[in-house]
Amino acid sequence: MNKLSIKLGTVFFLIIFGLETFMFFFLHSALVDSRVEEELTSLQARGNSHSSILEKQFNEDTISHVTLMESEANTDVVITNIAGPILDSSVPSKDIIEYLEKSVSDIPREGQIVEDNWKEESFISTVSPIEINGQTMGFVYMFQNTESIHSLIERLNDHFLLTGFIAISLTFIIIIILSKALVNPLIKMKEATFKISKGDFSVSLPKTGKDELGDLAESIQLLADDLNYLKQERNDFLASISHELRTPLTYIKGYTDIVHRRNLSIEDRDKYLTIILEETHRLSDLIKDLFDLAKIDKNSFVIQKKLIDLTDFVFKIEQKFTPAFLEKNMSLVVECPNNLYLTADPSRLEQIIFNLLDNAIKYSAPGDKTTLTVSSKKHDVHIRIADNGKGIPAEDIPYIFNRFYRVEKSRSRALGGTGMGLAIVRELVLAHGGTITVHSEEKKGTEFEIIFKGAEKR
Repeated sequence: MNKLSIKLGTVFFLIIFGLETFMFFFLHSALVDSRVEEELTSLQARGNSHSSILEKQFNEDTISHVTLMESEANTDVVITNIAGPILDSSVPSKDIIEYLEKSVSDIPREGQIVEDNWKEESFISTVSPIEINGQTMGFVYMFQNTESIHSLIERLNDHFLLTGFIAISLTFIIIIILSKALVNPLIKMKEATFKISKGDFSVSLPKTGKDELGDLAESIQLLADDLNYLKQERNDFLASISHELRTPLTYIKGYTDIVHRRNLSIEDRDKYLTIILEETHRLSDLIKDLFDLAKIDKNSFVIQKKLIDLTDFVFKIEQKFTPAFLEKNMSLVVECPNNLYLTADPSRLEQIIFNLLDNAIKYSAPGDKTTLTVSSKKHDVHIRIADNGKGIPAEDIPYIFNRFYRVEKSRSRALGGTGMGLAIVRELVLAHGGTITVHSEEKKGTEFEIIFKGAEKR
C-alpha cells in the first residue's frame, strides 16, 4: 500500500463499490415492491371484475362459470355467501381456509387486500364484495401462489448479480486505467525532481493538458530550465571572474618583478609603473562592481530616494561629461524640460547615466554625437541616451545585460570595461521600479530608454 496508484485505486473502488451497492439494493427493493404491488392490484381488479358479473346474475351457473375460468388461469377464486360457507372454489378449501378467516366483515366496495406477505405465505389474496340492491350477498376471494413471485424475484436477482458483476468489473478496470493515467505523470515529475536534486537539470516533462497536473509539470519544467540557466550563468560567471582577476594580477605581478629585478631606465620604470597602476585601478573597479552586484543579489543594496530636480541634475551631468566627449572629438547634446522632478536615489541615478554615457564614448567614433533626452509622459519620466556610433549586432542584444558579457571580446581590455556595467545599470533601474530597453542597429547607433514612474511637475 505504499504506491499512490494502489491507494488511489483502492479508495476510488471502495467509494464507487459502496455507491453501486447502495444503488443496486435500493433499485432491487423498489422493483420488487413495485412488482408485488402490481400483482396485488391486478389480483384485486380481477376479483372486482368477477364480483361485477356475479352481481348481475348471482346463481349457480354464473358461479360455476367464474370458477371454471379461474381454474385455467394462474390465479384461483373462492366465492362465499354472506354467512361464510364456500359456494364454489377453484382451489382446495384446506389450502385457503386460514385466509378466509382473516377477512374482516366491513369490506369496502372496491375490495381490499387480505394477505400481501409474499415472502412467508403461500398465497397473496384479495377480497371483493358482491352487492345486490345495496346489500352484500357474498364475497369473491382471489388467490395467487407466491411461488411465481419468488421465481420472478430469483430471475431479477440473477439479472442484478450479472449486472453488478459487469459493473464492478468495468469499474475496476476504469479505476486502474484512471489511476495509472493520474499517477504516471506524478511518477515522471518525481523522477524529474529527483534528477534536479542531484544537480541534473536536463529534464523534459510531457504536456499533460490544461489542468492542475499540467500546471505542476509546467512549473517543474520551468524550475529545471531556470536552474539550468542559473547553473550555466554561475559557471560562466566563475570562469569570467577567474579570467578577469587573473589577467590584471598577472600584469601586476609580471611588471612588478621586472621593476624589482632589473636595472631599468627612468622612462621604462615609469612606463611599467603606469601599467601596474592602470591594472590596479582596473582590479579595483572590478572588485567594486562585484561588491555592488553582491549587495543587489542579497537585497542589501540600499536605495535612498529623495526628490530630484532633473533640470539641475542633468545640467551637472552635462558639465561633468562634456570634457570627456570633447577630448574624443565627440559632442554631447542634453535636453530636459524645466520644473521636472523625480523621486530617486541621486547617486545611483547618476551611476546609471554615467555608465550609459561612458559606453557611448567607448563605442563611438570621433565626430559622432550622443543625445541625453529627459521627458515626461503620463506621470512617467523617460530618459533616452542615444548615439550614432557603431551599434550592437542583433544577435548580441538579448545578452548585453548579462554579467561579463561583451559585444567585442577581442577589444574588451583595450576599451577598459569589466563587462558588468550594463548588468549593474539594469539592476539599479529595477531597484527603482523602472524599466530599461535598448534599440540598436549596426553602424547606425544605439538608444537606451529608461522609464521611471512618478514624474512631478512644479
